[in-house]
Amino acid sequence: MNPEPPPEEEGRPIGRRVFLGTLGLGALGVVAAPTLQRGLEGVLGAVSGRDPTGLSGLLPNGGGFRYYSVAASVPHQDATTYRLTVGGLVDHPATYTLADLRAMPRTRMVRDVQCVTGWRVPGTPFEGVRLSHLLDLAGVRDHAGAVRFTCFDGTYTESLTLAQARRSDVLVALRMQNKDLGHEHGGPVRLYVAPMYFYKSAKWLSGITVTDRVEPGYWEHLGYDVDAWVGRSNGRTDVPTG
Repeated sequence: MNPEPPPEEEGRPIGRRVFLGTLGLGALGVVAAPTLQRGLEGVLGAVSGRDPTGLSGLLPNGGGFRYYSVAASVPHQDATTYRLTVGGLVDHPATYTLADLRAMPRTRMVRDVQCVTGWRVPGTPFEGVRLSHLLDLAGVRDHAGAVRFTCFDGTYTESLTLAQARRSDVLVALRMQNKDLGHEHGGPVRLYVAPMYFYKSAKWLSGITVTDRVEPGYWEHLGYDVDAWVGRSNGRTDVPTG
């Protein structure tokens, strides 16, 4: 059974409430030219990766996304250093490089991105490897029931049921907005769970572990719903993204 959604004023994590207070800054993106927007995105992404306070995660950029990290700083990974491990209740544990993932069959989809804090970015293209493909390669054991995700920020975690993880609209994403995922958007590889609120789409993905049951993720320990269907969870009535 899902936990009851937390009261609007009392149950939300304080970091998210503070985050909501910054939404008015998004007006900057309306008046900025596209070139200025891209420049702002690059600057904020670079700052957020080296911010010892984490406060840069509260700033919006001109593309409509908000940078947010629960870690004080996040190391950068690239094609030479990145590794994704797949393990747990599987017959064939594996470690993949970025080149390995890029060589696999790709799926592209265009969906709205909806954050549980209220902002939405319509028509966002994502491209990557279906999570179900990696699970099939690993050989999931019969008594498995869920998948846990870890990230190279060293802090963030997420989980899905095995049935959710096998959906065709759940990707190990390599590209977003028709370009390779940059560090500021969780690259070089992130999870993308199209029909759920964006906190389920873990950034800086480094580990996929098949487990016997769902283990609540970072924000779920702080009151967010484990099942995060857009418009049907967390006490919100947003229009579904898929």
